[in-house]
Formats: sequence, C-alpha cells, structure tokens
Amino acid sequence: MFFRFIRTNMFLLFFVIHCISTFSQFRSKEVNWTKDGTGFYQSDHQAIQRINPLAAQPVTTLATAEQLTPVGQTTALEVADFEISSNNNILLLFTNTAKVWRYRTRGDYWLLNRSTGKLRQVGKGKPSQSLMYAKLSPDAKKVAYVSRGNIYVEDVNTEATIALTTDGTRQMINGTFDWVYEEEFGCRDGFRWSGDSKHIAYWQVDARKTRDYLMLNTTDSIYSFVIPVEYPKVGQPPSVVRIGVVNAAGGRTTWMNIPGNAQQHYLPRMEWTGDNKTLIVQQMNRKQNESKIFICSADKGTTKEIYTESDKAWIDIKSRWNDDDPKGWEWINGEKDFLWVSEKDGWRHIYRVSANGKSEILLTQGNYDIETISAIDEKNNYVYFIASPQSAIQRYLYRTTLDGKGKLELVSPANLQGTHGYEISPGAHLALHTFTNRNTAIVYEWISLPDHKPLREEQSIENTMKMSVRKDIEFFSITTDDNVTMDGWISKPDNFDPSKKYPVLLYVYGEPGSTTVEDVATAGKNRMYIGNLEQDGYFYVSFNNRGTPTLKGAAWRKAIYRNIGIINIRDQAMGMKKLLEQRPYLDTSRVACWGWSGGGSSTLNLLFQYPEIFKTGIAIAAVANQLTYDNIYQERYMGVPQESKEDFIKGSPVSHVSGLRGNLLYIHGTGDDNVHYQNAEMLLNELIKYNKQFQFMAYPNRTHSISEGEGTSKHLQTLYTDYLRKYCPPGAR
Repeated sequence: MFFRFIRTNMFLLFFVIHCISTFSQFRSKEVNWTKDGTGFYQSDHQAIQRINPLAAQPVTTLATAEQLTPVGQTTALEVADFEISSNNNILLLFTNTAKVWRYRTRGDYWLLNRSTGKLRQVGKGKPSQSLMYAKLSPDAKKVAYVSRGNIYVEDVNTEATIALTTDGTRQMINGTFDWVYEEEFGCRDGFRWSGDSKHIAYWQVDARKTRDYLMLNTTDSIYSFVIPVEYPKVGQPPSVVRIGVVNAAGGRTTWMNIPGNAQQHYLPRMEWTGDNKTLIVQQMNRKQNESKIFICSADKGTTKEIYTESDKAWIDIKSRWNDDDPKGWEWINGEKDFLWVSEKDGWRHIYRVSANGKSEILLTQGNYDIETISAIDEKNNYVYFIASPQSAIQRYLYRTTLDGKGKLELVSPANLQGTHGYEISPGAHLALHTFTNRNTAIVYEWISLPDHKPLREEQSIENTMKMSVRKDIEFFSITTDDNVTMDGWISKPDNFDPSKKYPVLLYVYGEPGSTTVEDVATAGKNRMYIGNLEQDGYFYVSFNNRGTPTLKGAAWRKAIYRNIGIINIRDQAMGMKKLLEQRPYLDTSRVACWGWSGGGSSTLNLLFQYPEIFKTGIAIAAVANQLTYDNIYQERYMGVPQESKEDFIKGSPVSHVSGLRGNLLYIHGTGDDNVHYQNAEMLLNELIKYNKQFQFMAYPNRTHSISEGEGTSKHLQTLYTDYLRKYCPPGAR
C-alpha cells in the first residue's frame, strides 16, 4: 500500500539532500559507488564525474557537458541516472524520464564511448520514452533493454539489434512487471545478464487472465475514455509468472520448470549464480506463508529445491527488509553460502545458509530485530545491519561476524541518540551517514568504516548539527486496558495551561506497511495543516499499534494477521481512551483523527467503531472495502477470502458505517490506480443508506498521492484545515 513508503527509512530522506561540499553530490535514493568501494560517481546534469574523497584531487571528470550534447543540439542531456562499464570507457545514460506507476522508470537511453567521444541514442526507431531498465552486458559489448513488453539486445559498436521476445503486449510482459508485483514486491527491473554476457534470464508476466480495473478519465477530452489497469484483486488468482533464459544472440527461451500451479504462487526473487549455468529463485505460495528456494538449470530448466520456510502468518520478502529493492543475492564464501533474513525464532534475524540449504548459522543472536542488511565486509568477516535493541523508535548501525561467533557491536556513535541511516560502499570502506532525531533536522557526513570517522572534520555531523530542544514534543509509552504497551508522541499547544481544555488530533496509519512514531525531526509535524497546530491550540498525537512494522518482534508485527480493521483499530482507540483519562486537559468533546491510505481506513473505522471517543475524522484515499484491494498485500495479511472472507468483511469500514455519529470528511482521487475510486462510491452508498451526513471531495484524475494538477496540494490542505478548524475548533476553553 502506497503510504508504507513513509516509514522512517533514512534512504527516503536522501530526497532532501543535494550536496555536501564540492565533492559529494549523489543520486537520490542511493549512492552510485565505484565497484572497488573507494569512491562514487555523480552527475550534475552538466558533467559526469568520479569522486574519490580520500584523494588529494578528488574529482575526475568522465564526461563533460560538451560530450553529453548530441549532434545538432545545443544543450547537454539531462542525465537522470547512468551506468559505467568496468573499464570506465562506455557510459550508458538514462534521460527524458517518465513515470510508470510510482517511479520514473521509462525514458530514453544514450551511449557515450569515452575513447572516441561518440554519443548515440540506444533503441533508435523505438517510441520516445519507451525504453526501460537498459543495462550493459558485463563485457560492455551489448546493451539490453525493455520496450513495450519485449526485451531487446543491441550491439554497442554496430548498433545491430535483436528482439529476444516478440510476444509482448500490455498484458504479456517480458523483462518487467505488472502493477501488483511492483507495488507489493518492489519488483521493477525484470531481467538479468549472466556474468559471461552470453545469456539473459527474465521474468514473464502473463496477465491476460487478470481482470482489468477500468478507470474513467472524464477531463482530458470532451468524450470520456477508459484507462485499463491489470489488477488482481483479493480472491483473484495471481497473474501467471514464469522465469526463462534466452541466448543474448537470440533463439528459443528455456523456461524454468518450477513446481506448482503458476496461478497459486509468486516468484519475487531471481538471480544468476556465479557459474553462469544456474539460477537461484525464491517461490512464495499464494498465502505468502511458505517460502522455497530453488536452484534452476539455465539450459535444461530443471529445478532443485534447497531451502524451505513456513510461518503461521506470513513471511516477509527482501523488499520488506532491504529497502524496497529485491535485487541481488547476498553470496559469501565464493558462493558456497548466502545470507538470509528470517523471523523463524520470533525475531527478524540474519542467517548464514549453505548453498545447498543443508546447514545454517544464526548470526544476529539475541532478542532484537534487525531492520535491514547494510553491507557485507567479507574480507574482515563482518556483516553490517540496522537495528535498535534498546528502543524500537530509533535506528543504529551494528555489525557482527559472518561466522556466527561474534558479539553485537555498535558502530554508530553512542552519543547520537536517534535515527541513523547509511549508504555503505562495497567492502564497507566508506559510507554516507545521515542522522536525525526529535530535536535535530537531518544532517549528514561522509565517513570511513569501521572507525566511523568523518572524512572532513569540519563537515562532520558533530560540527554541523543544529540541535534545538523541542519543548512542544513528548515521546512516551502508554499501556491500554488490554495490557498493550504502545510507543507514541504528542505535541502540545503553545502557552499550554493545564487548567484548561484543548482539542486533540490523532494521526494514524495502523497497518503493516508503516509506522508513524519514530525518533525523527518530523515527528509531530503535520504537512496537511495550513498554519501551526501548536500555535492554534491543538494537541497532536500518534501511536504505533500492534501490527505496525516496528522493531518489537514478530509476535507484535503479526498480531494483526486476519485482524486488519479490528485489532489495530482497538489499539488506537484504547490508546486514545487511556490518554484522555491520564490527561484531563484533553477535551473529550473535541477528539479528531486523520490518515491517508491505510491510515484513511483506520480513520473511518475509528469514527464508525468508536464514536464515543472520536468526534471528527478526515479520511483520505482509504480502503473502504478490503475486498477491493490487491491480492498480494491484502491476502498476505488477511489470508485468502475463499477461507476467511468474513475477516475481510468484519475489518472493512463499509461494514461499520451505521456507527457514525460524528463529523466525516472523505477525500479520494478518481484516478487512483492503487486504492481504487470504487472504495469512495461503495462507502458513499452505505453512508446514504443509513442517512449519515458527511462531506465528500473527489479530485478528478488524481492518483493515490493526490498531487497532480495546478493548485491541487494547496486546495487539499485548505480543505483539510478548514474542516478541522470548523468541526474540531482550536484553542483552550
């Protein structure tokens, strides 16, 4: 679900960072490290450079603006991303990008030969902005890419092009994925070069049996038109997905003979092994509570199961424990072993598994969760990871040995308490270190590892951070009458007088996709409110209920299984009930809540199920009926409706509409391809049925983010602010 991306993951904070001194610009979301880990590459749209922060002359220009200017044009290409060959001679440039669902993964590609200075476009003759995921072969003699559902290979020198697949359509997808694999598994780039540059392994998604959800565009032409999205809803079988291997020179595809009904399982991970003859593939059953790993013969398609894991609830995949990116396989020991993350002992831990799956070693021993694997330093026998054994709302870098004999070792500075993030180079030599907490806006520095020393002392976090104690924000824990202890934060009004009564606004998400309570500078801030909640006299509060992906053990996270809309809603309601009891200055007649996406669903359920507590709610882009959402997300956490349909119904806001007694503002974009607009109309029908009065705003053709179109964000914020002020009036009484 879209707003799971809001979890406080430091990599997301890279969007707000632009540069650190003259040698430290980097791409959003990740640093483009050199293969040896001693530096990184950057593009400032005028040149491409290699940066070695340890060198006396750190900047080496690989391509100038003049070299990046096509013949006949006067301006250089706007480079969004790039790849460089191992010999540093060939640059593959990604430009003129366009969105596919959430990300700008479509566009044009160009090749620059640094030796000859020749700059040419890849895929000439293909429609503009139609190429996806182009990448050089390991020997840099070819480039492969996807265009309109087919995979092509083009010779770097001769430009000769071969179509490796020819059956691609909107619903027969080669080398990339459909909507639901991207949204819920993080799968986007759907093909892999073999290490010897001779073959390509790829996913094929056959969505022809997956029904389209039909969105209606009524504003971009005089006559409305339909926009179909292949979207498997709850209860519908997954699209057929298979993995094949084809010679890079063309020919027949060899399909991997992975056991089972292809419409009852998922294939979220696939990579080549080092011998260039076999693939390693993860298969998940439809319920996503059983995971199997197969070794597949690339030339014969035969498969051998090497590792199996099961769970009573669900099993998280790599995109959940490694920053929404399922690519890569964590091989060590010459590919005799690999690292794997599992919650099998009740905590999210790292295991070392032999390549045949017959033995495993627990590396992160103890009653704590890791969040992500950050780096592997095999030379020195260490794995680096993010964890926070003492506080579930903070994040730190730790390491331990790869042999299972080491102890937990804190790498982050112990005196910097809060949320740390790292982009670590190959070999764990260098890292971009970011830090924030409730009192500190995000700061960053380049450091060496393992000593964690800043490369430039004058630009270190210790010297640049501006800490100002926020008296308006309080972090706390609260234990409900159900004996559930939740982390929370609360911000208080300016000039607070405990003898008076104040309104309180709850910010809620509540589902397995995200947390709202983390020790970061944005805690207690509300981007939707025009003005300042504290100055206007509001208390603002949030809780992490059971089922949210905080680092409190698998039992905490999986308590929500088959209980979305029930257990999370009760936790939030009981948290607010206890808070109102403990703090008599909170006005029980002015209690409001708001949320977006899963948080919108939670807002509706709080208003409907606990109207004695919540008097006003603003719900945005909510799943009003769980049976309308996609099968991967909803079935992962709720089971399949063929077995548990009553749970879906019981947890859906549309089932509780009759309980509404307060004030409701409901908002949805009609072009939402994620949480479909039908949720709004289903909800409206139920509200009308029970004669419940409410306010509703539909944003024409806006997606789940409701951000498109001139004036949209300001209008949405104004609507939100005016409604809150009217129905939950600010200020002390």
